Amino acid sequence: MPNTKSVKSLLEKIPGYQKKLLSLREIILANAVMIGEHQAETFNESDRIDFLSDRFTECGLLNISIDEVGNAIAILPGKNKDKNILVAAHADTVFKKTVDHTVMVEPNFIIGPGIADNSLGLSILGVLPVILEKLDIQFTSNIIFLGTVQSLGRGELKGIRFFLDNFNKPIDSAICVEGVHLGRLSYKSLGMLRGEITCHATRESEWDDFDSKGIIPDLIKIISEISRIPIPEKPKTSIILGSVEAGTSYNTAPLSSNLRFEIRSEKDKMVREIQKRIEEIVDDAAIATGSKIVFDIIARISPGGLNDNHPLVINTKHLMRSLGIDSKITPSVGLLSALINKGIPGITLGLTKGSNLHELNESIKIDPIFKGLAQLIGIMQLADLEN
Repeated sequence: MPNTKSVKSLLEKIPGYQKKLLSLREIILANAVMIGEHQAETFNESDRIDFLSDRFTECGLLNISIDEVGNAIAILPGKNKDKNILVAAHADTVFKKTVDHTVMVEPNFIIGPGIADNSLGLSILGVLPVILEKLDIQFTSNIIFLGTVQSLGRGELKGIRFFLDNFNKPIDSAICVEGVHLGRLSYKSLGMLRGEITCHATRESEWDDFDSKGIIPDLIKIISEISRIPIPEKPKTSIILGSVEAGTSYNTAPLSSNLRFEIRSEKDKMVREIQKRIEEIVDDAAIATGSKIVFDIIARISPGGLNDNHPLVINTKHLMRSLGIDSKITPSVGLLSALINKGIPGITLGLTKGSNLHELNESIKIDPIFKGLAQLIGIMQLADLEN
């Protein structure tokens, strides 16, 4: 446990990092652009991971490797070989490899698919050793850099789960880095279920009829019933209907349709209650329509995390205030949840402000990046004091 004087001294020093970081503007932006122009659809992140691994090599990090599932790993040795801080960012994006991944740099913005989620976050891993050297910062703990794959959607956080199951050193604390949003502070995970409902026609000949409406109406009825499920104010709960797919043309009745959705709640019991209700809706729809309707569970996460009075949480809030950052406490269903499942103290933070998230013109603001970086480095130092 660090003494109050050490923490106070560090908090006074960190705001001065921003000005020094401006001299590294070009290398920071260049890395973000180069990472962003490597497509990284979930399950196809290898080009981006290879690029990151090359950056680790250029920075002189040790124990650089790409593991069996495709994660990029490197170590910046500290003075105490027994203590380890993990700094992680997910490599994958929601954009398919067929999308044009050209990234544009304007005076105040960087624009391109995936630049906010999470090209910027990942690129910072590749340039962070250079930044630390510029600021003459050394750590007692080893810093473990992890660019993790298969985090989104059907990836089910496989990359970080594999790393945590197989890494041969204990992780004392962890920081998950996202491109946006500056001020985000996550240290708890929500209960989550990610599901998919698929409707299939069972008697294909019927769909050739002149007045056939196809399978889409069956899915619409299911969506309508899901929308009627009561959502409590407490515990905080939501059902996100994320994606609908069906059909290929104007004049052909589709034989299949698909709904992807996510249930989130502060309480696992509520997730399971909604899951049961959706299963009932699917069963009723299958009987009523005669169609084959399947409900698949893609991923599940249990709630948990740090207490509000945990030193890492308290010190991070103090640090944000010292930098003039308005913190917003936001629960996570991302990398942090895998850390929580392993009992590892961790937080997730954002580096800058952005807009048009998950659109082709996704963008981030350039100027706040330097405050976000000062925040990240300061949190690493605070975690190092804890160790």
